[in-house]
Amino acid sequence: MGRHPLITILFRWAINALGILMAATIIPGISYRDGASLLIVAVLLGLFNAFLKPLLVLFALPFVVLTLGFGILFINALLLMLAAHLVDGFHVSGFLSAFFGALVISLLNLVFGGLSGDYAVRMQRRKRNIRRGKDDDIIDI
Repeated sequence: MGRHPLITILFRWAINALGILMAATIIPGISYRDGASLLIVAVLLGLFNAFLKPLLVLFALPFVVLTLGFGILFINALLLMLAAHLVDGFHVSGFLSAFFGALVISLLNLVFGGLSGDYAVRMQRRKRNIRRGKDDDIIDI
C-alpha cells in the first residue's frame, strides 16, 4: 500500500535538492559550488527539518500563531542560513535571500509532496477509518 520508508526519505531529499537548485537559480543571493555541496545541504536540511525544526516551532509557537503560520517561513530561512554557514560550497548572502529561498523550497515541497501520493494515501486511510467508525480527528461534544 505505502512505500518503503527509505524510499520516502530519499524522495523527500531529492525534492529538497530540487528546491535548493531552483532557489539558487531564481534567487540572486543563493549560490552553490557543485552538486556535492547541493546534496549535502539537502541532507542537512532534511535532518534539520526532522530534528531541529519541531523544537524551533514549539518555542516560537506564539509567533507562528500570531503571524498566521508565516513564522514558519522565518524558521525555514534561519535553517537555510544555518546550512549555508555549515556547508563550505553553499552561500546565502542575507536573510532576505534566505527567506525567498525558503519560500521557493517550501512551495516545491508542497507541489511535489502532493504529487508524490503521500496525500492520497493519507486520505485513503482516513476514509477507511471513517467507514470502520474510527475517525480520531473528530472531537464529539
